[in-house]
Amino acid sequence: MRALTIAATGMSAQEQNIEVIAHNVANINTTGFKRSRAEFTDLIYQTERLAGVSSRGRDATVPEAAQIGLGVRTAAIRPVQIQGSLTSTGNSLDLAINGLGYFQVTTPAGETVYTRDGAFSTNANGQLVTTDGYLVSPAVTIPSNATAISVSQSGQVTATIPGQQAAQTLGQLTLANFVNPAGLMALGNNLFQVTSASGPANVGVPAETSYGVIQQGYLEASNVDPVSEITNLISAQRAYEMNSKVIQAADQMSGTVSNMRS
Repeated sequence: MRALTIAATGMSAQEQNIEVIAHNVANINTTGFKRSRAEFTDLIYQTERLAGVSSRGRDATVPEAAQIGLGVRTAAIRPVQIQGSLTSTGNSLDLAINGLGYFQVTTPAGETVYTRDGAFSTNANGQLVTTDGYLVSPAVTIPSNATAISVSQSGQVTATIPGQQAAQTLGQLTLANFVNPAGLMALGNNLFQVTSASGPANVGVPAETSYGVIQQGYLEASNVDPVSEITNLISAQRAYEMNSKVIQAADQMSGTVSNMRS
């Protein structure tokens, strides 16, 4: 009976939907996290009767087809690229992007990856690094005797040095933007990698057209909405239960037929 396999695809799809929701809820406090949503599409149809063909023994044509859908599948898990709220931390090395763009990070293997997580600090050499110790690119080195660090909205980094009247320029932060940021591959640790779907990185200066501005002393919070996720969870749970009821009903019908034959 086709209803068994059709309902099974529905249960599988809702199981994946709940997994996506669970991942969103688990990262509700992850800096710069973008929630995802599962996108579904129907499966191939089995045609019992074609539309537009001639009726049996007549000149009239069949106005409507008889097609049986064979279920559903997960087409994509799409990250929702909505700005998260900015939370003040008071830490001069915490940087948030207000708008479009990603910070560039260099891994120990020399690969450039991208992140919205601006919880930066310095390593033993005074270089600006992520929480995992990856170097921020372009490289910025902060002198050990600096008494204050300032990062402008356009990404210029300066430091106040004892004995110097003018602030010392340490470097210029840039941002990377993508034609299709949803096409980036998530690597974990708040890092993303370029793919053919995302397109190459377009690097520019913050506050320019198509790039966000940098807010010093802030971090971008996760854009997960707890109320929406609970609502989605309840909806997915109900859909899963409905598909299980279909399987139970189809199984009972199959049992009835089997009993009639025995």
